[in-house]
Amino acid sequence: MSEEIEVEALEVEVSVQPIELYKVLKIANLVSGGGEAKYAISEGYVAVNGEIELRKRCKIYDGDVIEFNGEYFVVICDQPVQEAPPREQQANKVEPAAKVTKKDKKSISAQNKEK
Repeated sequence: MSEEIEVEALEVEVSVQPIELYKVLKIANLVSGGGEAKYAISEGYVAVNGEIELRKRCKIYDGDVIEFNGEYFVVICDQPVQEAPPREQQANKVEPAAKVTKKDKKSISAQNKEK
């Protein structure tokens, strides 16, 4: 049985969702840099929606509540969720370069010498 509690939370406005957790800490000026944010997360000092979060790149969405240093922050974003295409689609977009054999290399270098 989960118990609901009411807390005051400061708003953190972000321009895109999802956004990585360590970036939210930086945007809210809770840390001085990304390294400090990643350290705080990996040491268990950050909770997301009531659960300790150890993943630095955990995806954060509009309405998520982050607890850090005894304070609560709610993420606000008015943009729609932008998911990256699956890895298969990303891989298909990259076209491999033409393979050059040793024979081709020799003919290319010979052509360059003639010029």
